[in-house]
Amino acid sequence: MPEKILVVEDNKQNRELFRYLLEPLGYEVLEAGDGASGIACARTVKPDLILMDIQMSVMDGYEAMAILKADEATKKIKIIAVTSFAMKGDREKALAAGADEYVSKPVDTKTLPELIRKMLAGE
Repeated sequence: MPEKILVVEDNKQNRELFRYLLEPLGYEVLEAGDGASGIACARTVKPDLILMDIQMSVMDGYEAMAILKADEATKKIKIIAVTSFAMKGDREKALAAGADEYVSKPVDTKTLPELIRKMLAGE
């Protein structure tokens, strides 16, 4: 059974990029367009990893990550914050909100798959 990656991202083109990048590597890619939908999907599907955008309408990624990490059913799901916020302190803020790792946009399509692999392997 393929590992499931939930992409929580409000930009459709970015969701398509992640799907294009990850499906050929054997991952099942699920999508949500905002933090609230991402939480609902994570609770239902229990993905192995979440790629979480920070800046979204309805509910931002910080709030969504905090809710997921506070919930017994979802707290062990690995989360990579994927954001255009790349200023000093942004990484720390994302990690404090519940991210296990932080990647700034534009995403390096060569290193992201390896980061995902390592996180799923528990490295």
